[in-house]
Amino acid sequence: MSQPAVVTTEPTPIEAPAPEQPAERVTVSPSVVVLSAPMGPAAEAVRVLRTHIQSQHLQEGRRALAVCGVAPHTGCTFVATNLAVALSQIGVATLLIDANLREPGVDKLISSPSAQGGLRECLNNPHQPVSEFIEEDVLPNLSILYAGGVAADAQELLSRDRFEEVMSICLRTYDATIIDTPPANASADGLRVSNVVGYSLVVARKHQSLVADVKTLVSQLQSNRATVVGTVLNEP
Repeated sequence: MSQPAVVTTEPTPIEAPAPEQPAERVTVSPSVVVLSAPMGPAAEAVRVLRTHIQSQHLQEGRRALAVCGVAPHTGCTFVATNLAVALSQIGVATLLIDANLREPGVDKLISSPSAQGGLRECLNNPHQPVSEFIEEDVLPNLSILYAGGVAADAQELLSRDRFEEVMSICLRTYDATIIDTPPANASADGLRVSNVVGYSLVVARKHQSLVADVKTLVSQLQSNRATVVGTVLNEP
């Protein structure tokens, strides 16, 4: 699948001005272009991607999607966050999970001061309800499970049965679950997440990502029994 290029912006936080973004609760970066620049080409590209995901993925009953980048700075977090927000804007009950326990980034794009804990704590505390670690309704129809900080044992945490249990609960609770993952050339975390949820979206960056690297990642994901539903090319 070929998608229009998505243009990233600098993640300088601003107070969200729209009525649907309570200023007292949530800080949203301009990089969330579906909110900050909804009429721009980047937001339109995200909506095209949303349409594809909704018609070819969600309507088939596939509730989760791991967003995987081939290398650092490809815009994986940008795509995951904007896609999650875009889905929430059309009434889809969406959960955004920051599974990048090595260099979390979702909280830099959407920050909720009331958030407590995160995926790291959730995986380390298997006897606590998953709902205790999820920040509900950060935006209308959008909940977030933040990373909760860097974990030195990220691979071990994601390899536990607890992670599969968490994903099973999330898939039953929300209409769509979008998961941000670390770059594939730095760890196997994205492969593990994709294996658990079954579906992944590959993100590459124009003039930076090599075609061979993208093909290698797609092959690795498929070898890990994940279906690659498409690719997104980010502008520099």
